[in-house]
Amino acid sequence: MALDDKLDQVKGAVKENVGKLTDDKQMEAEGVVENTVAKVKDAANDIADDVKKAADDAKDAVEGAISGLKNALGNDDK
Repeated sequence: MALDDKLDQVKGAVKENVGKLTDDKQMEAEGVVENTVAKVKDAANDIADDVKKAADDAKDAVEGAISGLKNALGNDDK
């Protein structure tokens, strides 16, 4: 979770609440949008991290399988 995204969420929430308190509908709407955009960016970063981890895990599994086959066949050349 990126710190910038969290800060943007906080700024959006503050802006939204200030808009509510001052009855400034435009500021309130801008805060909602900023908060939502930051949440989406944060979620996208989490998904990208999960995909990268899954790819790394798959690569490690394939490399392990190849190494196991080489050892089983008595071929230790890399």
